[in-house]
Amino acid sequence: MRITRLLTILAAGVLAQNAALAAEIRILTAAKIHTMDPARPVVQAMAWDEAGRLLALGDADTVLAHYPQAERVDAGDATVIPGLIDAHGHVMGLGQALMRADLTGTRDKAEILERLRAFERDLPEGAWLLGRGWDQNDWPEQAFPSAADLDAAFPTRPVWLERVDGHAGWANTAAMRAAEQRRGGRSFSGDWQPEGGRIVRTDGRAGGVFVDNAMQAVDAVVPPADHALRERMLHRALQAAAQNGLTGVHDMGASRADLALYREFADRGELTLRIEAYADGDSGALADLCKHGVYRHPSGRLRMQGVKLYIDGALGSRGAALLRDYDDDHGNRGLLMTEPQAFTRLLRKVRGCGVQAATHAIGDRGNRVVLDGYRQVLGDDAASDHRWRIEHAQVVALDDIPRFAALRVIASMQPTHATSDMPWAQDRVGGDRIAGAYAWRRFLDSGARLALGSDFPVESVDPRLGLYAAVTRQDREGHPPGGWLPDQKLSIEEALRGFTADAAYAGRAETEVGKLAPGLRADFVVLEQDPMTAPADTIDDLRIRSTWVDGKPVYRVESPAK
Repeated sequence: MRITRLLTILAAGVLAQNAALAAEIRILTAAKIHTMDPARPVVQAMAWDEAGRLLALGDADTVLAHYPQAERVDAGDATVIPGLIDAHGHVMGLGQALMRADLTGTRDKAEILERLRAFERDLPEGAWLLGRGWDQNDWPEQAFPSAADLDAAFPTRPVWLERVDGHAGWANTAAMRAAEQRRGGRSFSGDWQPEGGRIVRTDGRAGGVFVDNAMQAVDAVVPPADHALRERMLHRALQAAAQNGLTGVHDMGASRADLALYREFADRGELTLRIEAYADGDSGALADLCKHGVYRHPSGRLRMQGVKLYIDGALGSRGAALLRDYDDDHGNRGLLMTEPQAFTRLLRKVRGCGVQAATHAIGDRGNRVVLDGYRQVLGDDAASDHRWRIEHAQVVALDDIPRFAALRVIASMQPTHATSDMPWAQDRVGGDRIAGAYAWRRFLDSGARLALGSDFPVESVDPRLGLYAAVTRQDREGHPPGGWLPDQKLSIEEALRGFTADAAYAGRAETEVGKLAPGLRADFVVLEQDPMTAPADTIDDLRIRSTWVDGKPVYRVESPAK
């Protein structure tokens, strides 16, 4: 009797333990789950454990039978895809932009002043008026603005407005005076130009626009955000990422202070985005990597193992380094923000520290300088698994495109740059060079690995717009018919891979994310439509029901639109 009772108690204990273990397992079922795993591309169910690791994927009956007591999440007729990864964004830049005057899409200076006046109403007296997003290419005159355009409306309050690409700034006279005072009263007028930058002048007088490294003169006097404001910025950025289906981002140019803030959020369990941070050049963050090795947070939500470098400026502000003059600005070949010899020395340091290099290069000369530097420093190790990257690879000489695959260099590109720049890009570089511009298809066909992103806040944080641009090469109004340079379009499968599996590969995270397969993280997005079968012109309007990181929802729409 005692033995029978003991066996009953033990059996009850085992059942209770199994039930407890089963309760820690969740199963999601959906009409379709696109895994991006070639071994099993489409399934209807997936199970994961409490730690957020996928256990099994397959047809619903099989997975449910294997875990009969697991908690079930039924997504009904929805489609599930792996969590979207932006391979090039700026997390704190996004948070900052969300708390400054938004000037994106403005069609003339009058609209800029209107938005600035509305934003100024909530500013305390004496505070700087900061904004971002202007683009002179969208204005009727398509010429750089001047301080005088701002002075009448803001004669005493300092105003500093970043261009949409972050590679130029527009100051009023009050802001320039503050910057000149910091320089010991030295005027910006004259003929001096900072290395890697340009102060736009008329008749020797500074006009108010500062390009690339010249921006530092004004940035240095903008009052820095305190810790509380930076926390609010990060919260805003995380919220925007989650509601747009992002589960990961490669944060390009993160400072030591940025990494410390991300770590605080991760320690508190508040980091709802998987951040692969890249150090901000030859700075304190890189020094830490060289001294202590790559950084990984125990949560798996935060890592820093690479560095973001710069070689040139941007095409829109004519700072991208070109092999010959701009077609619409003779005598100007852009700017090298880092001279080739200094760049090579920095690459040797990066390689010696065991850090991944990711270099901003827009113009054809800029890209060639980076490829030459990589070849020189990597040497025989160019065939190794180094995963060095070029960020943007925007205008590349046709002869240089095959060098990416030969050197095993990843092309990290942003589809919405093409659809934003297409109204004026050919004016900048001419009909022959445009063949190597925004050339995603040529890169893929050459054998290069293509990682896709947005460069937010330069472009929208919404990856659906990147998918749409990649497959249509049109703006959201459907222009031009058939797409701009349509032979460079990607298929939806290729575009989605660029925002998932190939983005994960570019960040050395393919054993963690980018696909839905056993052992990987349960990072995924639940959509109302199937992007693989949706008409191309509707991809930008795919509706997101929820975003999940480590098997837990970080964004959810309770009542999705029908």
